[in-house]
Amino acid sequence: MAPWTGLWGARAGAGAYRGTPVVVKMENPNWSISEISPEDAEDEDFLVSGAARRKGGRGKNAKQITWVLLLKAHRAAGCLASLASAAVTLGAAARRRVADGRTDADAGAPGPARESPVLRSRFYAFIRAFLLLSLLLLAVELAARFHRWDLAASALALPIIGVESLYASWLRLRAAYLAPLLQFLTDACVVLFLIQSADRLIQCLGSFYITVKRIKPRLRSPALPDAEDPDAGYYPMVLVQIPMCNEKEVYQQSIAAVCNLDWPRSNFLVQVLDDSDDPTTQSLIREEVAKWQQTGARILYRHRVLRDGYKAGNLKSAMACSYVKDYEFVAIFDADFQPNPDFLKRTVPHFKDNDELGLVQARWSFVNKDENLLTRLQNINLCFHFEVEQQVNGVFLNFFGFNGTAGVWRIKALEESGGWMERTTVEDMDIAVRAHLHGWKFIFLNDVECQCELPESYEAYRKQQHRWHSGPMQLFRLCIPDIIKSKISVWKKFNLIFLFFLLRKLILPFYSFTLFCIILPMTMFVPEAELPDWVVCYIPALMSLLNILPSPKSVPFIIPYLLFENTMSVTKFNAMISGLFQLGSAYEWVVTKKSGRSSEGDLISLAAAAPPRELRQQQKTGSAPSLEALMVLKEEQASPRKEGKKQKKHNRIYKKELALSLLLLTAAARSLLTKQGIHFYFLLFQGISFLLVGLDLIGEQVE
Repeated sequence: MAPWTGLWGARAGAGAYRGTPVVVKMENPNWSISEISPEDAEDEDFLVSGAARRKGGRGKNAKQITWVLLLKAHRAAGCLASLASAAVTLGAAARRRVADGRTDADAGAPGPARESPVLRSRFYAFIRAFLLLSLLLLAVELAARFHRWDLAASALALPIIGVESLYASWLRLRAAYLAPLLQFLTDACVVLFLIQSADRLIQCLGSFYITVKRIKPRLRSPALPDAEDPDAGYYPMVLVQIPMCNEKEVYQQSIAAVCNLDWPRSNFLVQVLDDSDDPTTQSLIREEVAKWQQTGARILYRHRVLRDGYKAGNLKSAMACSYVKDYEFVAIFDADFQPNPDFLKRTVPHFKDNDELGLVQARWSFVNKDENLLTRLQNINLCFHFEVEQQVNGVFLNFFGFNGTAGVWRIKALEESGGWMERTTVEDMDIAVRAHLHGWKFIFLNDVECQCELPESYEAYRKQQHRWHSGPMQLFRLCIPDIIKSKISVWKKFNLIFLFFLLRKLILPFYSFTLFCIILPMTMFVPEAELPDWVVCYIPALMSLLNILPSPKSVPFIIPYLLFENTMSVTKFNAMISGLFQLGSAYEWVVTKKSGRSSEGDLISLAAAAPPRELRQQQKTGSAPSLEALMVLKEEQASPRKEGKKQKKHNRIYKKELALSLLLLTAAARSLLTKQGIHFYFLLFQGISFLLVGLDLIGEQVE
């Protein structure tokens, strides 16, 4: 675009271009400017003498500044318009949610584990009572300020009649009894907070050490095939299991990925363990297995008549088959997981000449991590879990919690540890703890990834987190005697009891909810008890920064992440209590809803891009499907899937989160009376975060 002469080119002559010419470009919806040096300009009209530039240059520079400010104002107006549009959209969604009237009480868990209404409402009743109390106290404080009562005089006055007397009594009660008790609880939670933060910092330092030293699990002996005889490699018998239940959105891609594993077909067998109670879904999965059987894949379909024990019962039933004794290892993949073709070649060789190794766990990667804000925040959490927690525990302790999928077990380790048990909703953690007590070691491979899905709706994520945080407390109650009686070292017992269970599974959700959702609001109404600024702001921000480092692209989401983690503490605390005290919701098992974001096309493109020599070699060893099978899969992808009657999805109102949002916003209003800046902003933004989550405005939005 040519230089704009509307302001600077109004007069002709030698002084027409004085000052620094500016080119204005329009980039919808914003403006940008770029300066052009007179020496770099090709047009001779730009070349003016220094005296001409100095003469009147000040006035022209002022005009330039004015114009730049106008452009910045236009950009700010565009940003404000975008924010206003987003606010209007959120308001409309909130109105629809309130008008619809669907709450979390309408979405009870189906089946025998459904929680009774009494147990479900107990926690909500506590929060509601606390909210009403805070509103009452806020009204009292506002009345005291409005009537200009002298607080100190009221507290120390001799007999005063009327409302002032009641208020003075309240101040004396607050200072003498409530403040010391609240300060004690505050100090206790701060100590727990510091211990957990130190644990998190030590783990991060361990991860940094592993990265700097480039520490990674090494093979005990070479397991690669001979270049002259590719069939002479290390190919033990492997059983591959795919447990699933009513997951018709993803069954095709998981079966295709597993059947495409680069492993001799005679040396691995696929079990599709279908626990679906929907006849249509059963028929679809059975047909898919039959199609792959026609291509030569060794794959079996199993459906249980008695569906007891959820996933653990499904795996236990499959391991009872007579042909399992012919296999040395078992690889497990959930229905939404898609292992790469080289998955077995990168995991199974670690077992060679390592008889103490019981488990090799791979890392998860996510196909829909950028789908919405909820999936981005989940990605931060899980990246830290694998990059730091699993890797550090695997390198330094040879123990970590099995993730339930994307792992390879030595069948002997499963059998010696008692096999799969249905006693908790975290069967993966259960078998890992029992194997650790029997002396088996684990390896985590951070460089081996397996693609899967993240829950895209808050309802699905909330139910998943409830199961993940209630199950460990169930397991802790059951296995604490076995840990104490086991023959492992004292250090390993300490790690299991204090670090693995108490600190990371019990203390973390306890102090997160108690400190930031209960104690902090209470200190606003009982100002004699203090919560330091560094506890409210600085250390949580530092911990959030450490959590976000394994996924550096997520740094812009550090503040939403901090607020959302505190918001999720309600669900995690409720789950922890229900698991610890064996309440009804501790036995809930709800299959996480899948959307089927990943597609079979990835496998087809991978096979099409493979070199012909490699593809022929895979077909020679019997590890690759035929080209005809891939073409059939491609045609099925292009054609619409047969589906049964779809279950309608709804966004809901979550009463506990909504009540807590009102509580925090009330406490924020009270903090204005005492001019507590950081506390006010934290309570305000945390209250807004609870409000957005309570109205289900985060995650998938159903129109």
